[in-house]
Amino acid sequence: MKKHLLLVLALTAALSIPAFAALKVGDSAPAFSAPASLAGKEFHFSLKAALKKGPVVVYFYPSAYTGGCDIEAHTFAEEKGKFTAAGASIIGVSQDSMARLKQFSADPNFCAGQFPVASNPDGKIGEAYGVTSFPGKAGQKDVRGQEIGHGFFERITFVIDKDGKIVSVLSSKDDQLSPAEHVQKSLEIVQKLNHK
Repeated sequence: MKKHLLLVLALTAALSIPAFAALKVGDSAPAFSAPASLAGKEFHFSLKAALKKGPVVVYFYPSAYTGGCDIEAHTFAEEKGKFTAAGASIIGVSQDSMARLKQFSADPNFCAGQFPVASNPDGKIGEAYGVTSFPGKAGQKDVRGQEIGHGFFERITFVIDKDGKIVSVLSSKDDQLSPAEHVQKSLEIVQKLNHK
């Protein structure tokens, strides 16, 4: 009986610990590829290919056409020239469908055709990065009044150097950063990398 109780307690403790935690500075960024959209056109994004050109900002966000995500996308679009000047590229990752992302990526108020957004409906890319995912709620609508119908990633940004190492992790949950601060801080980091 005592052994059985100890086993139950051990299993309960194991189940209460999160299965994964967000990757940290110094970790290798998991390579991934995913369907993505740039300016409304679908293509296949490859992190490995993007890193050949320089650092990559991989940012996970809850959903297109929602308040904070709209601000973040708009700010990335406005600052895209500065990221390019620093030799860095940007990829947003969410659980949105490609249909939603084609609209979002081309929308002049948000991504404005400046950078791509990738679709990860099964959440596997987020899982590889240790990003928390939350189930969507039935009937939940976006700012356009359209039903969202998918799960949500937490807002977290990884800055990855050209060697595939994570050099910064910016978290809304842990660091209390606003969507716009994710953009500004990741820009500061890639600009420093450019001057090394």
